Amino acid sequence: MKTKINALILGIITLFTSVSCGQKTENQKIKNKMNEEKVNLTGTEMVTFGAGCFWCTEAVFQEVSGVVKVESGYANGTVANPTYREVCTGNTGHAEVVQVTYDPKKVSFDTILEIFWKTHDPTTLNRQGGDEGTQYRSGVYYSNEAQKTSAEAWKAKLNAEHVFPNPIVTEILPLKNYYPAEDYHQDYYALNGHNPYCQVVIRPKLEKLNKVFKEKLKKDI
Repeated sequence: MKTKINALILGIITLFTSVSCGQKTENQKIKNKMNEEKVNLTGTEMVTFGAGCFWCTEAVFQEVSGVVKVESGYANGTVANPTYREVCTGNTGHAEVVQVTYDPKKVSFDTILEIFWKTHDPTTLNRQGGDEGTQYRSGVYYSNEAQKTSAEAWKAKLNAEHVFPNPIVTEILPLKNYYPAEDYHQDYYALNGHNPYCQVVIRPKLEKLNKVFKEKLKKDI
């Protein structure tokens, strides 16, 4: 948690001391707004993932072809409408998550799951890198039984084949509740790509994504 908070502070300083970066950010906001207005959710499906910091996970799935919307939020906690500060205490029971809305005619749920498993460490309990706490737990929060079945099958297969050096600790549970995160968390990498956290933590994930899943990504990135 300290790692991310410190990076956020540094990122804010960077944004306010760079005119060109500020202009780029404003342009990106306009672009994102236009894209949001064009989203057609007809025929789409949704799944919710916990994979550590939602800034990282959001950035990954925004690049995937067939994904039409990604939103950062908080899931499966005990407090209604939690704030980021409250979730960071670890006392609300929420996981930092992203809701991934995708078109199953363009991308299969198996592909979505494969990208999920391979772009974070599902073997570390309540931790991803320097981010520690129950809010950073790995989880698949499914919206229907078919998603549950697929996620459990993937988990069993990966464990049986010892794809990871340690057993997978990812929880697979129904989505009980979900609350969108504050606006400043949405499209975080797109709007703050030059800050230290984005460069040190998120950018390498995207480079790996492009290397391993190049054919699965949007062509205009």
